[in-house]
Amino acid sequence: MLVYIAGSGAMGCRFGYQLSKTDNRVILLDNWEDHIAAISQNGLKVTGDVEDCVHLPIMKPTEATEIADLIILLPKADQLPKMLQNIRGIIGEHTKVLSLLNGLGHATTMRRYLDQENIMVGVTIWLAGLKGPGHVHLQGPGSVFVQNMVGDGQSVVDIIDMFNQAGLNASYDDNVIEAIWRKACVNGVMNPTCAVLDCTIGELFGTEAGLNLVKNIFDEFIAVAKSEADGIDEKAIWAYIMETSKKASSHYPSMHQDLVQHKRRTEIDYLNGAVVFKGKRAGIPTPYCQMITDMVHAKESMLGLR
Repeated sequence: MLVYIAGSGAMGCRFGYQLSKTDNRVILLDNWEDHIAAISQNGLKVTGDVEDCVHLPIMKPTEATEIADLIILLPKADQLPKMLQNIRGIIGEHTKVLSLLNGLGHATTMRRYLDQENIMVGVTIWLAGLKGPGHVHLQGPGSVFVQNMVGDGQSVVDIIDMFNQAGLNASYDDNVIEAIWRKACVNGVMNPTCAVLDCTIGELFGTEAGLNLVKNIFDEFIAVAKSEADGIDEKAIWAYIMETSKKASSHYPSMHQDLVQHKRRTEIDYLNGAVVFKGKRAGIPTPYCQMITDMVHAKESMLGLR
């Protein structure tokens, strides 16, 4: 199977690295020239849970030519439309395209570029961080949940099997939308708060005021989620957030990596900003999500990112 990782940041490098340990061909796609040069010249350096270096082909999305069997979408959320435009040449009649992006609303974007029967959506809770060009740091256990937009799990059993051969702990989920909302809740309470406060997840959850902020943002996410999807288990999601906060206590989430560490634009508009938008449409107040979105936007503007 020929697998492209479309967006080879931290999570893309994790998936690319682990899938490269199977019998399948893996090609990384990215636009960061220093990253491309480092991996092309020296291989992908892997540290953390694993110490390794693997040589993987990497190129810009517009340079890929071979028709894919599977494309895993992992660009930043605001880069998804451009990525889909740039990889049109490698999407064949039977190419499956799986979105594992953080945030909300990506399936709607994908439908503008892809046949419905080839679209898969999923959610992953694996952790990874980029230490620099060509250097990914892996931390902790994780899993992947996948669903076809049309059809059932039997039609993508080979992909699930491939993920599990790579140690990615994958399973088919008939209600992955609930899982996407669960992940959005985790990211929505941890990502922008840690970015604005410049702290780890453990530091945020270790203070009464931090935990109060988390809970108020969570309540807004849940209210909007329940207005859009069935089967939202508020207690289970809160328990999951608390469990994650302990397992990843020393971790700086991806928005901190983007905004604080690398001075890059964030995905806030596809997390808390999306909840604000959806809340207005449903008549649900979201003052905490509005506040944290404004704070991240303000910091992005100070850094010249807007």
